This record gives sequence, structure tokens and C-alpha cells, in this order.
Amino acid sequence: MSYDVGAVERRRLLGRTKSVTIVGASANPARPSYFVATYLLSSTRYEVNFVNPRLDTLLGRPVYPSLADVPGELDLVSVFRKHDDLPGVAEEVIEAGARTLWLQLGLWHEPVADRAREAGLDVVMNRCVKIEHARFAGGLHLAGFNTGVISSRRQTAP
Repeated sequence: MSYDVGAVERRRLLGRTKSVTIVGASANPARPSYFVATYLLSSTRYEVNFVNPRLDTLLGRPVYPSLADVPGELDLVSVFRKHDDLPGVAEEVIEAGARTLWLQLGLWHEPVADRAREAGLDVVMNRCVKIEHARFAGGLHLAGFNTGVISSRRQTAP
């Protein structure tokens, strides 16, 4: 089974996504999850939720102790947790009824991917939601940053 989801499929997943829940959200501005959170809140149409049992609020929004506590339906769950935590997180994602399990850069766990796919979830591993969204929305240069070029060409957001 192929574990690498191609660009077309990632764009489709992001295009249908209505909410992103970040598991392992951090209040530390130096952490990748904080950077992704600020991007998602400022540059996307997604409803953004945070999960971290050690925080009450983040960026002016409530932080939930677990996925089961997040109100509403879960769509895409972006995971910022260490490798050994992934099987437990995947079970929470499945039990919560999410549609997509997205493991951030550096996270690759084939048994977790198999389990989530068996439960009917789409799975993306070792990819950053922020980078992928920016790539498809036209805000990411090949070098990985916004070029600052203004274009009259219509951009289609995922």
C-alpha cells in the first residue's frame, strides 16, 4: 500500500475541509504548532480548534483537553505529538469521528496509518498543513516562503 498521498489528493482533502483541529497545540511562538495555528487563523476559511490538556486558551480561543471535548464535528485533525503517542492519538481521532488524520512534518507511522484507513479516514503523513495550504492557495514559493509577488492571476484556494 502506498503511504504517500499525492499533491492532487492533498489539495482535494484541503478543499473539502471545513475545520482543522490541532492536537498538541503550543502557546510557545517558537513551536511549529503555534506557527501553523496563527497561519490557519489568519489565512484560511477553516474553523480552527486546539487540543492540549495543559492549556486553557491559545490565540484568544479555547483549548480543549481532548478531542472528545471539541464541540461540533471534527474534520481534519493535524497532529503535533511525539511518535510514541501516535497510536493513542489515532484511536482518539477515530473515536471522535474525524474524516482526516494528518501527521505533521517528521511524523510517519505506518501501523497508525493502516488503523486509521481501516476505520475509513483519509491519512496524510510527514506533511505540514500550513505549507500544503499555502502551496495550493498560491502563497508559497518553491523555496518555501511567500515571494511577495503581486499577480492579477486569479488564485483558487483549496
